[in-house]
Amino acid sequence: MYKSESHPERRGWGAFGSYSLTGDFPWEAPLSSIESRIDEVCTFAGEMSSERLSEVASLRTEWVNAAKRIYSNLQPWQTVFVARHPQRPLVRDYIHHMAREFCELHGDRYYGDDDAMVTGLGWIGEHRVMIIGHNRGRSLNERVACHFGCAHPEGYRKALAKMQLAAKFKIPIVLLIDTPGAYPGMEAEERGIARAIAANLVAMPKLRVPLIAVVIGEGGSGGALGIGVSDRMAMLEHAIFSVISPEGCAAILWKTSAQAKEASEALKLRAADLRALGLIDSILPEPLGGAHRDHADAANAVQNFITNTLNELVNMPVTELLASRYARLRSMGSFYEQVCAEKFPPAKQAS
Repeated sequence: MYKSESHPERRGWGAFGSYSLTGDFPWEAPLSSIESRIDEVCTFAGEMSSERLSEVASLRTEWVNAAKRIYSNLQPWQTVFVARHPQRPLVRDYIHHMAREFCELHGDRYYGDDDAMVTGLGWIGEHRVMIIGHNRGRSLNERVACHFGCAHPEGYRKALAKMQLAAKFKIPIVLLIDTPGAYPGMEAEERGIARAIAANLVAMPKLRVPLIAVVIGEGGSGGALGIGVSDRMAMLEHAIFSVISPEGCAAILWKTSAQAKEASEALKLRAADLRALGLIDSILPEPLGGAHRDHADAANAVQNFITNTLNELVNMPVTELLASRYARLRSMGSFYEQVCAEKFPPAKQAS
């Protein structure tokens, strides 16, 4: 499990079970207090009596109950921090845990390769799939090379080329979404970022193979939509998905990013909010306290969703698959009209 690099001197529970160090977030203060008490007991691990073993077990139960209480009541702004945790599993972590015989494919056949978009063939369960996902990078050098998960036009062109290759050979497509948005720099505009994303949105609904999408971290704006058209979409429990980042929304509406907390509440970016709105199909459970605590457990939840969904979709006739996809996309969103009679009086009938 994840152990915070910011506190290397802290120990886990040793022979009494491992745990992921908390203290990364202010709301985890009660958990840190319990962990400190466990550390004090485990300091004398060589002299553990039955009373100390019982105390450790009681403290572990207290920690689990406190973590459940905290993480079942996260506010939207707190969820944003969990979704952006630097140790949260990334696309390559999921590929490592889920896929067998993964063969990465590179290049968009127009301009170049983009490290912010990973594409390749592999096996998930009994299904051969094309895996496509945003790559944020783990180390600082990787993040810089990946533009912190913000793909350039060649990234989206690469994704589309590999999707069309998969469709040619009747291979289902798995899409792992984790980006703050498409790259906002001048070079991306010069190379046609808007056109690249739009081309994907036009082409993906017509692909004659199953499309399964999972938001594994942060799904931001058009950068997420560029590989977000699917037959089924799921989100991890503490992932976020929004038309714009809370900071960007606050900068537009309040002229300052200081209102990002209020913006996150208005954006309805949590999995539960989007499920209630009918924009996603499933919410996948995360390890207690967030996916960064146990990468393998988080990947297992994603893998189960993918395999179960593939079992449902692979035998569906193509015409039915495309019709179902179209109906799903057309059903997204809702609105209502409220006409004010005083401001907009009905037109008088001609005499």
